[in-house]
Amino acid sequence: MGPLQIVWFKRDLRSFDHRPLLEASLRGPVLPLYVVEPDLWRQQDSSARQWEFCRECLVELRAALGGLGQPLVVRIGAIEQVLERAHRQFGVAGLWSHEETGNGWTYARDRRVADWARQHGIEWQEIPQFGVTRRLSRRTGWAKRWEERMAEELSTAPPRLTPLPRLDPGSLPMAAELGLEPDSCPGRQKGGRAQGLITLASFLDQRSRSYQSGLSSPNTAVVSCSRLSPHLSWGSLSMREVVQKSRLRRQALAVAPWRRSLQRFDERLHWHCHFIQKLECQPSLEYSELHPLTAGLRDSNHERLAAWAEGRTGLPFLDACMRCLNATGWLNFRMRAMLLSVASYQLWIPWRESGVHLARQFVDYEPGIHWSQCQMQSGTTGINTIRMYNPFKQGLEHDPGGLFIRHWVHELAAVPAVFLHQPWTMDAATQERAGCRIGAQYPSPIVNWAAAAATARDRLWALRAQQGFAATADAIQLRHGSRRSGLRTSSSRRRGKAPIAQLSLDLMGDTCLGE
Repeated sequence: MGPLQIVWFKRDLRSFDHRPLLEASLRGPVLPLYVVEPDLWRQQDSSARQWEFCRECLVELRAALGGLGQPLVVRIGAIEQVLERAHRQFGVAGLWSHEETGNGWTYARDRRVADWARQHGIEWQEIPQFGVTRRLSRRTGWAKRWEERMAEELSTAPPRLTPLPRLDPGSLPMAAELGLEPDSCPGRQKGGRAQGLITLASFLDQRSRSYQSGLSSPNTAVVSCSRLSPHLSWGSLSMREVVQKSRLRRQALAVAPWRRSLQRFDERLHWHCHFIQKLECQPSLEYSELHPLTAGLRDSNHERLAAWAEGRTGLPFLDACMRCLNATGWLNFRMRAMLLSVASYQLWIPWRESGVHLARQFVDYEPGIHWSQCQMQSGTTGINTIRMYNPFKQGLEHDPGGLFIRHWVHELAAVPAVFLHQPWTMDAATQERAGCRIGAQYPSPIVNWAAAAATARDRLWALRAQQGFAATADAIQLRHGSRRSGLRTSSSRRRGKAPIAQLSLDLMGDTCLGE
């Protein structure tokens, strides 16, 4: 059939609003390709729950492309080797994909693919998938470019793909075949574009009405949040179509509070790309502290890390949030921030160690957002306010009746409400009646969180007072800060007093971390 246009699918698992697919189809026969890369799935931040969501997207994508004439072709191995075999068998006229801002492994892999393409004289067309700008030197004008990208016309699927005869479409392995550890996640969202469209429709038609008021509490967020984050992370929906549909819905609404809710959602879609842009501009922030003077600040403590990761710290609301995440693969943004904050400050766990566990648990894991947030919540950026979540206060504010705690921390189901948020204050007789002896059925707190927070605060502010810290922070802000935020320079940053604009980062900075 002559040389083929290869469309390489990565985290863009759809046929609608997929410009590489449409553009390639206009130039000749298309080989739609997904490569299952075992080395990628061996990385610390990968998990079976993520693969199962991805696999469901691939099953549906294969069927959609088959309906156009040529099903998705799946191969297992290293992408360069797969491309080399295709080139020898058919010839490759062009390689197409979306740009990807992934983890360090995918960054190195893409550089190898670029080398392979250059060596063979093959043009690799990488098209932006959302508002992230490659090779960006300054943030000035970034927000305007994001708006321009989001306003572009949605690409339709090709009307037809030329069938490639006698080409085995290949099989999709199960998680165990990739060597992924068993990963029970009974409450996980299902993958695939059909599920994404259903979720988007239910949010815009009804659930978004309570978005602004219900997104903070884990009791209400499961309904009030959009729940689109895994579909955006794996690309079963495009950012552009979500932005455009949500704006059309907002314009059609007559109820002002509902319109404001969708406006807040729109802002979070903007911040989604803002945070990914940080990793695009500085890939090292996945592994290295953004502010170098915060490097080596914390010490590993495997016992504390395990207790935190398993939801047995003795802090009921914190443990409930972690157990919910472990069982469902999802948690709302404020509770994610609390988990990271308590791990970083009260438990003094290095952000990379807590971050790796959370990355594996999140079905919607997006490296650019995730690692930027890990550094922001742990105080290693040097430019964000030190914000330490009080797990007791968060529980009283967002789960005052204890419904969430009782649901996820079964040991405390019969504990009287007055003791539920601090069960260690029960006397022995009350513990016996509740069937929950502290230190046996449920652990005592592994740390005095109030004293630990005070110690952490003193350490961090002493570090920020060191000579040269503020100047480096100003350089970081110039490189990574939002031009909308108007954050002040070091001369106006004073202990205990954050710039007013910082509030917007605290409220909106966890974009699509649980949206």
